[in-house]
Amino acid sequence: MEEWQDLGRQLKGYINVDTFPVAIRFLKNKENMPEGTRTPLKHMKVKMAHCQAQAVARKYGWTIAMAKDDLGCAISGHTYGWETADPDAVVKFLTKMNYAGGSEAAKTVYQSLRCLKPGECEAVVYSPLERTRIKPDVILIYLNPAQLMRCLHGSTHHTGMPITCSFSGRAASCTEGVIGAFLDQCPKVVVPGNGDRVWATAQDHEMVYALPASHLKQLVEGLARTHETGIRYPIPSFLRYQPEVGLTLPLTDIFK
Repeated sequence: MEEWQDLGRQLKGYINVDTFPVAIRFLKNKENMPEGTRTPLKHMKVKMAHCQAQAVARKYGWTIAMAKDDLGCAISGHTYGWETADPDAVVKFLTKMNYAGGSEAAKTVYQSLRCLKPGECEAVVYSPLERTRIKPDVILIYLNPAQLMRCLHGSTHHTGMPITCSFSGRAASCTEGVIGAFLDQCPKVVVPGNGDRVWATAQDHEMVYALPASHLKQLVEGLARTHETGIRYPIPSFLRYQPEVGLTLPLTDIFK
């Protein structure tokens, strides 16, 4: 794990995020959880949403895993392939909550959800990247817009191609982000959804960047190259100018 941990330390050094970037691995067999991994139901006596487990990893620094028995979120149960949701029930929920203006719009929302295939994974492990116990499939980073800008610089450094994404504000970090990055094998910019804010304490200033683990080295290298030329975080402000009061009077002339 040393290479992943070193990349995690470099990443955090370049973008200076407030919480740990999270390494995420999909397990075909839940018995393959690393030793010492916590699970919500066993160790905290509660069921959780995936966004909460992400928050535990990024804020507590714990390695935590979610399996079907730990899950308290029906939408991610569907998108992670653990329990297929009844389409009619989803349509009813979306229209009742006014996420969709009618049944046809609700069906479109349902059909657009990114999903793993049933049986594709039995558990998902979340571990802070710079001390990860797992070889990740996906890296998840919560960050502010300026830090996100720097990640975009790093990700596009080698190819010049922009990052393209879609946004819904629903099932966002767990599904649009984690599953989307895994299925498409490309980075995803995510606006955290309402559940992430209500239950997983995502803050108003936070965005999310999800990327396949195979892209991490390229991201860090791109950050390093752009950092060398002074494109950095925290953003260096230009301060080498003479201040003025009003339109024309230099501050140095006031007390002459």
